[in-house]
Amino acid sequence: MLFPAGQFSRAVCHALPQADVLYMTRVQKERFDETEYKHMAAKFVLELATLEGAKPTMKILHPLPRVDEITREVDDYPGAAYFRQAANGVPVRMALIISGDQCLALASFSRP
Repeated sequence: MLFPAGQFSRAVCHALPQADVLYMTRVQKERFDETEYKHMAAKFVLELATLEGAKPTMKILHPLPRVDEITREVDDYPGAAYFRQAANGVPVRMALIISGDQCLALASFSRP
């Protein structure tokens, strides 16, 4: 993570006090053998205790579905926005499908 002063940190706890948004993703099981996956997945878990130093306005995003990378207790954190993020994605996808259908319909009308 880059900081305004150009410092770098691999520990999320160092960056959280300055972060406006934390975007979580899962460790991709398909990229590791079983032993390595378990080791990596255990390293990247967001717990409520981890958020103690975070800004009270910080938002947490995640593409869902989650596996074990965000504990259920984080769901009650005021900045946990991943369920709202997923819900907002539904009408956006619907609009894209509709506009794509309209584009196809327009293209068929323009053919000689």
